[in-house]
Amino acid sequence: MAAGRQTSQNDAPFWEQPLASLDRAQWEALCDGCGKCCLHKVEDEDTGRIHPTNVACRLLDTRTARCSDYRHRRALVPDCLRLTRGNVGSISWLPSTCAYNLRAQGLPLPDWHHLLTGSQAAMHAGGHSVVGKVISEVHAGPIENHIIETEL
Repeated sequence: MAAGRQTSQNDAPFWEQPLASLDRAQWEALCDGCGKCCLHKVEDEDTGRIHPTNVACRLLDTRTARCSDYRHRRALVPDCLRLTRGNVGSISWLPSTCAYNLRAQGLPLPDWHHLLTGSQAAMHAGGHSVVGKVISEVHAGPIENHIIETEL
């Protein structure tokens, strides 16, 4: 069976299963590809508050919301965080719509998720990704000038 539809004994799709039961291909397929986790954040030194920005990692293709070198991203961007089953529940700045975040909380995927719709384009068309909303760090200038009030 293809990773996109593999089910367990109870015939629920893999994306409805506990994260601990997912194999590597299923884990990767769960990512909605929105690009929101690839946006820089600014931490207030006094309060520790994390502020979102509209500045994307230099590896993020801002037209597709996909990493341009996913395989080597951690070598090229040393502070790129690798999401795992073990850390996903403790990362407070993950987008509220993040599939990993939602499933870690036992919540369903959003209606626009590609595993439900069969289309990445539906997510982008619905405005649920960073496509058309962000600037690459290569062109951004001082990141403090790009703090936004709410997550994209």
